[in-house]
Amino acid sequence: QVQLAESGGGSVQPGESLRLSCAAAGFPFTRYCLGWFRQVGNKEREKVAAYVPFTGPTYFLDSVKGRFVVSQDNDKKTLYLQMNSLKVEDTATYYCAVGDCVHGQDYEYWGQGTQVTVSS
Repeated sequence: QVQLAESGGGSVQPGESLRLSCAAAGFPFTRYCLGWFRQVGNKEREKVAAYVPFTGPTYFLDSVKGRFVVSQDNDKKTLYLQMNSLKVEDTATYYCAVGDCVHGQDYEYWGQGTQVTVSS
């Protein structure tokens, strides 16, 4: 049974940092794509970054390149998103997701989300 549990969200001021964690279980951790997505209200969910087998970190939003760092700890089966120099527009609910991307599958399993609020 696949389980994903995000943590680390909170309220910060612009310019501050947060580190999100996604504890995973129930699938071969190093052989699946693990991604971070974010969503504001009912707007379309955005793909932020992912850790791809045999490739490593991949970033999908120009607005986070240079500020966010995605990493994973294989021993702890945990995916991280280090978010630096946070901006008001980074405010969203952040989700982690997993999918068998090596075999062409889309992200199939999702965590419950963690809220990040950036305001002055």
